[in-house]
Amino acid sequence: MQILINIALVVIGVLLFIFIIFAHELGHFLTAKKSGVQVNEFALGMGPKLFSFQKGETKYSLRLFPIGGYCAMEGEDESSDNPRAFTNAKVWKRMIIIVAGATMNIIVGFLLMFVVTVSQTGYAGTTVTQFAPYAYTANAGLEVGDRITSVGGYSVANSRDLLLGIQLLPCEEVDPQSLTVYKQDCCTEGLRYLYTMRDELKLIDDDTANALYRDVLAPAAQSINKAQTKDEAYTLLCRAVDGYYTAAQAEKPKDFSYPTIEARDKRLRYVGDVSVIRNGEKTELPDVQFYTYKKSEDQTAVGIDFYLDPKDKNFFTVMEETFTGTVSLAKSVWKSFEMLVQGRFHLSDMSGPVGITKAVSDAAAVGLETGFGDAVLNIVFIMALISVNLGIVNMFPFPALDGGRFVFLLIEAIIRRPLPRKLEYIVNGIGLALLLVLLVVITGNDIFKLVTGTFPSMQ
Repeated sequence: MQILINIALVVIGVLLFIFIIFAHELGHFLTAKKSGVQVNEFALGMGPKLFSFQKGETKYSLRLFPIGGYCAMEGEDESSDNPRAFTNAKVWKRMIIIVAGATMNIIVGFLLMFVVTVSQTGYAGTTVTQFAPYAYTANAGLEVGDRITSVGGYSVANSRDLLLGIQLLPCEEVDPQSLTVYKQDCCTEGLRYLYTMRDELKLIDDDTANALYRDVLAPAAQSINKAQTKDEAYTLLCRAVDGYYTAAQAEKPKDFSYPTIEARDKRLRYVGDVSVIRNGEKTELPDVQFYTYKKSEDQTAVGIDFYLDPKDKNFFTVMEETFTGTVSLAKSVWKSFEMLVQGRFHLSDMSGPVGITKAVSDAAAVGLETGFGDAVLNIVFIMALISVNLGIVNMFPFPALDGGRFVFLLIEAIIRRPLPRKLEYIVNGIGLALLLVLLVVITGNDIFKLVTGTFPSMQ
């Protein structure tokens, strides 16, 4: 049964990928037909032809490898005397035809995001409603009621933006002797001691631990976060520990001692400026420290240590979350490109068809832990990201991409005459060669990571 489920997920992933390609080429096809441009072939897939049929002037074909497709228009890549050739159409019509593919990908991304959004039971907003007792952010500037609008300069329209903005923050050293860090440590030690009472001392059970977390640690942490000195913060921590024993009616062990706050020479935190709307006014919070923990011996990670306002599911919130979710995907694609230019990402971090297949597989595996439907939704979300990614990247002003061709048309519209076709063919040929080389390098790197087991995993 598990094999059949995996096969079904693979088929769903492939069909969605083909649908994304189909939508892109369909955008070119429909606008070309509407503009009176002759389309010689509309193909799905690349490589050897599996089958085809002719309808009117256009041949429709399905090819072996589902990694692309094309809409071959008369006179698109060579000179033609045909009055219905692409090069003979008015420049504004050609511009519409060129951008139609990317536009269709954005539309498909929106539709796929709608499927993901409408399947959720509710949504989180961007307003802080409560802090976890160990919250770093509670004593680093954030307050209950703050509506977060940007993190580290990354604009926030929904909870997905917020999470990504936090993850993109730099992890840097902060003053290990600061009051902020000390109060964070007091809250963390209060939580750690609670778990020690449950797991090591065996003085309380899970239900009691949960009650102490809610009734003792949470209010104590609020007081610690407001402390003006280290002595005050530590005194409040000790009172919280005493409160555990009192509330649980437990006896302190003979070797009892209060938690100690370890002094360290180095502290790492994810830090960034945060913009919020507080009491109706925009407020800038500099150097907010976010919950930072060790993912492994040499790797740190960041998490959210506060709760966000819930949003009811209705027609308006579904459409709002779908729209902002699609925009979030677009922003993440652009941010990734920006970080690549800045050197924060490298070519080795990029993925081609192999990497995409691995990502889809991982997303499906994670979803299967809770059910087949969740696995499908994870695949749909990845495909929404791919579709939006394809739409945006295709419009980059790089030769051989739609964006590069659009630049030629824009220049033609400005100077009111076409650039030499030979120049365009040479530039696009060079661009295509560079893209193919890049694809080979990225695919080779994907295969190497796959073989060596160094591919990042979602599990």
